[in-house]
Amino acid sequence: MVAKNLNFSKLKSSYLFIQIEQKKTEFLEKNPGVELINLGIGDTSSPIPQFISEKLAAAAIDLGTVTGYSGYGSSAGNPQLRKRISEVLYPNLVDGDEVFVSDGSKCDIGRLQILFGRDVTIAVQDPTYPVYVDGTLLQGATDEIVKMSCTPENHFFPDLSSLPRTDLIYFCSPNNPTGSVATKEQLKQLVDFAKQNQSIIIFDSAYAGFIQDPQLPRSIYEIEGADEVAIETGSFSKLAGFTGVRLGWTIVPQKLKYSDGSSIRDTWIRTISTIYNGPSNIAQAGGLAVLEPEGQRSVKRLIEQYMSGAQKLAVSLKQSGFVVYGGENAPYLWVRCEDKNSWDSFHELLEKSHIVSTPGAGFGMAGEGFIRFSAFATADDIEKAIEALAN
Repeated sequence: MVAKNLNFSKLKSSYLFIQIEQKKTEFLEKNPGVELINLGIGDTSSPIPQFISEKLAAAAIDLGTVTGYSGYGSSAGNPQLRKRISEVLYPNLVDGDEVFVSDGSKCDIGRLQILFGRDVTIAVQDPTYPVYVDGTLLQGATDEIVKMSCTPENHFFPDLSSLPRTDLIYFCSPNNPTGSVATKEQLKQLVDFAKQNQSIIIFDSAYAGFIQDPQLPRSIYEIEGADEVAIETGSFSKLAGFTGVRLGWTIVPQKLKYSDGSSIRDTWIRTISTIYNGPSNIAQAGGLAVLEPEGQRSVKRLIEQYMSGAQKLAVSLKQSGFVVYGGENAPYLWVRCEDKNSWDSFHELLEKSHIVSTPGAGFGMAGEGFIRFSAFATADDIEKAIEALAN
């Protein structure tokens, strides 16, 4: 028989959210009939707005007609959608031919690893979204991963002066799991640090649409010179309720080069044309609808609903004596667990309040002692959670 890829031995036995799902299942088997309040995984709960869902349906129906049928599209995505993403979400920041549409930012984060190979060194925020580390390990990276501590004590931004040089720096803002958002001054520090060290930033902006403060940056490219050192991923998943539709994008600037001066963008084109056929034509029709004026108004209402829930939950938790971070410009609350570790707090919430959360330790050592709450629940579930936590 064929041996298993040894890189799998470097991973934890189970992905964090699979573990949580298993614990939910075990609890429900022991407690049939109990209704759980899910504030765990960051999955949207509201229906896709009607204007957008009708465009999705129309695109599917068109495929059944002679005039509307389309087969393979470009692996880089629909040219019209690429242009609209640049115009609507990145005005005067990126060109349409630097935008590459995909089946989601999580998938692109995995594919981006191919550009740099097994000898790459990386730095990640701690706590961090697990995919950055796992994707690197699956590519065969052997060097120790540098953890950039992001805690309340340093306002969730790492002390860059204390960090060694790495090839790649993964940075997520608005941040999952802490709900923090980097300022322009902080992102300028990050860009300057990358330039000094000839590093590349992989900037995850999946939650940019939830930023309420107009002074906070939604893209790394708002920082001058970032197009020389940064790749950015984005997503329609949370922005428009497309977690099941699957649609995202990655920005790979023309100016971004390898150490030998060759184009990273050209290598990305070669990569996706080899292993990927591009996103669904139907999903891309939905993406175009999202970026129409009526679509933008629709998703704004969705975002307002989720952020209202986040703020209500934060107020309730604070009134109950919890120390709470996030929830102002991101749909996640990062809550300190007093005198308990993360998994103990997770189990206590599950068993006593019937609330599903995410233990902070699952995001790294700096997450120990915290719980993450997702505000992507329905308004009804948010109210139930507030009542359960108060009791």
